[in-house]
Amino acid sequence: MSTHSGPGLQSNSGHVLAVDAMGGDHGPAEVVAGVRLALRSESSKIRILLVGDKPVLDRLVDNEGLSGDDRVEVFHASEVIGMDEKPIAALKQKKDSSMVRAIESVKDGRAQAVLSLGNTGALMAGGTLRLRPMEGLARPALATVIPSRGHQFVLIDAGANPDADPIHLLHNALLGKEYARCALGIKNPRVGLLSIGTEEGKGSEKILEAHALLKGANGVFNYCGPVEGFQLFRNEVDVVVCDGFTGNILLKTLESCFDMLKTFLKEELMDNPMRQAGALLSRGAYNAVRRELNPESLGGAPLLGLNRLVIKSHGSSTRGYVAGAIRVAGEALQHDLTGAIRADLDQLANGANISNAK
Repeated sequence: MSTHSGPGLQSNSGHVLAVDAMGGDHGPAEVVAGVRLALRSESSKIRILLVGDKPVLDRLVDNEGLSGDDRVEVFHASEVIGMDEKPIAALKQKKDSSMVRAIESVKDGRAQAVLSLGNTGALMAGGTLRLRPMEGLARPALATVIPSRGHQFVLIDAGANPDADPIHLLHNALLGKEYARCALGIKNPRVGLLSIGTEEGKGSEKILEAHALLKGANGVFNYCGPVEGFQLFRNEVDVVVCDGFTGNILLKTLESCFDMLKTFLKEELMDNPMRQAGALLSRGAYNAVRRELNPESLGGAPLLGLNRLVIKSHGSSTRGYVAGAIRVAGEALQHDLTGAIRADLDQLANGANISNAK
């Protein structure tokens, strides 16, 4: 393990992921444990730059048996941005925070991507200000994978840009398409625009304009048209496009619904000895459902559209989710997700003749 501030991992083969180790609700111990899980199962050659309080991280790295692993380096940062701090003020006042130092390591070329469990607003603001949106793309968007039975789909935007214009929705479709190709292995993802109806003329003025833009972007998308909420779990589309306001509400509603159903089912099955016996006999089926709907393997949501890769994971993420987020970052880097997005932006500008104003 390297612990200095020189070139370090940059000189080794493989991509480097800067991990803000101090931002999660469970503290750096859970983050470092997640790093161990990821490196134990990671098939790609991703390397980890742990950013945070060096004495604390050195001890945790040693506890996890990573002190002799040359894939791990510790980079010292003396401050932490809290979850309740105002993003812009925190970025200005805490320039030696683990989040800022992790983002700066990507800007400086020491790492190729950053992962944080910390303050979402600060991460989005810091990533946007320091890593900058790609040329031709106005605003980044958060993408997340939603599990379903026998199928997964990408939801974008999940909260980065609440007030999106039609051109932003067009860009969200492009970003979501490339993320579905990378994360889900779908060669030609089906893209749908979330609306209140599938008929022509249904939806707000913004949705109608975005629908027209998507139809006009021939050759860039496999656009299936508007989709309604009840279609999302029917394996009809692979990418669901919306603004960040709608997407964030949808995401949190789904998470709450899944948690409620899980708790409700557990309570009912434990209600009496007969049901408990039935639950024991059905354990295999329940485990199969848990595996299929388990979100841990996709524990990170990338902020797409920046010149470098930024991954956001829940503040409450446990080690399994951290390992999943590292896997997401590794696959995105391995498949050159940002390069694919740039190529699509060029095709959109040259082939679709659509203005990027606004």
